Amino acid sequence: MTPTVPAPISLAPRVVVFDYGEVISREPSAADRAVLLDRAGVTTADTERFWTSYWAHRQGLDQGATSIAEYWQAVAVDLGAEWSPVDVHELWAIDHRGWLSVDPGTLGVLHALAAGGTRLALLSNAGADYSGWLRHGSFAPLFERVFVSGELNLVKPDAAIYEHVIDELGIAASDFVFVDNKAENVEGAIAVGGDGHVFTDAAALESWLRSLA
Repeated sequence: MTPTVPAPISLAPRVVVFDYGEVISREPSAADRAVLLDRAGVTTADTERFWTSYWAHRQGLDQGATSIAEYWQAVAVDLGAEWSPVDVHELWAIDHRGWLSVDPGTLGVLHALAAGGTRLALLSNAGADYSGWLRHGSFAPLFERVFVSGELNLVKPDAAIYEHVIDELGIAASDFVFVDNKAENVEGAIAVGGDGHVFTDAAALESWLRSLA
């Protein structure tokens, strides 16, 4: 079945700012994760340790403080693995691809907001390597601005990143509406004077947005 675009949602003068991972994108599938684990040479016994390390070092990438090579080296150290530079290129590519699928329901909500004349922006905790996809992918024209933490050297939920976005958009904090799948990131937006919604699915998001209209 072809997803339909909901009726327009008009929230002007507010600006709705979306997170990317697990809001616009879907999380990597079980198949994606299996391919990454296989290429990394991770045994079943080490799977949990791999994912613990994978997430433990992620903030360095998101903050632009750690290079891709440094990130994977840190994971390797935790696992007692040895990966060559070519291994790292492949691990990066497999991991990167896993975050590129999109949620059609969320995209429908984005188009409904755009059709209603609502200003939209994107704010993602992500390495700078995602900036091309976020700025030039097919959904990019929906957003007037794209903010990538790895380029700003700031990360959610620090107040500074929300204040930067609010300033760059030229709006009052009260007109800042933030959508993220992590409660602490939404709470960070509310703490600087904005409003926010913790994303669980597109239907709940659409209902919440219409309640603001």
